[in-house]
Amino acid sequence: MLLVTSVIASLLTIIFVKLSFAVIGLRRKNKVGLGSGGNEDLERAIRAQGNFAEYAPFGIILVACLELNGAPWWLVAIPGIALIIGRLIHAKGMNIPPPDFSQRVLGMRFTFGTLTALIALNLGWSLYRLLG
Repeated sequence: MLLVTSVIASLLTIIFVKLSFAVIGLRRKNKVGLGSGGNEDLERAIRAQGNFAEYAPFGIILVACLELNGAPWWLVAIPGIALIIGRLIHAKGMNIPPPDFSQRVLGMRFTFGTLTALIALNLGWSLYRLLG
């Protein structure tokens, strides 16, 4: 069972839906059907949503692999929580006009650090299980 992954993926999906509704709301407000129509707020919202969609799935996949391979729940939960925190910080930094680059950078550091840790955890745990 993927109980921890289910919680992590659900929380990440809630964030993604919220980011998507922000794009939809700004599209309606600005009467823009495709692209940003040159609207800076809409462009930021589109990129916040897109960036989230580009990175979160890799984290979810790696969290699921770790859990499926029998890692302890806490070893799955900690990087999952870090991924959520990183994605939240990044989205907040993207959507505050003017963009808060320090929050964007911090969010990406959390995200890249978490993805790198998940790579190492998956490789290490897999080797441990294979050789142990």
